[in-house]
Amino acid sequence: MAHKAFRSMKGMPSGRDALRMMQKMGMDTKSLDDVRDVTIRTSDRKIIIEEPSVMSIAMQGQNMYQVTGGTIREETITSETKVTIPEEDVKMVAEQANVSMDEAKKALEGSGGDLAEAIVSLKKKV
Repeated sequence: MAHKAFRSMKGMPSGRDALRMMQKMGMDTKSLDDVRDVTIRTSDRKIIIEEPSVMSIAMQGQNMYQVTGGTIREETITSETKVTIPEEDVKMVAEQANVSMDEAKKALEGSGGDLAEAIVSLKKKV
């Protein structure tokens, strides 16, 4: 059965040939060096891929990333992992984004305590 699978790969371009074909099609590929990890977050879990090989592919103004290899580790996200938001951070975000303290706190909780991300998300809403 493995022999059949091998035959189905016959005619497929090698890695170097595939890269040449991609370049002819207008795809720009670059290997990202020294990647330590890639994290994928869902509503209830976090998938961490440690020391993967990552390729950046740009085509028609869009960037894609191909992640291969690495060690995969999963973590369950619980409500206990909530970040404690300092009151001075809430005040700063509220002032910078010109929103109420409640809106600022919600944005900070949504960004995991990241001030810049919270401010940007609130300014996008306005």
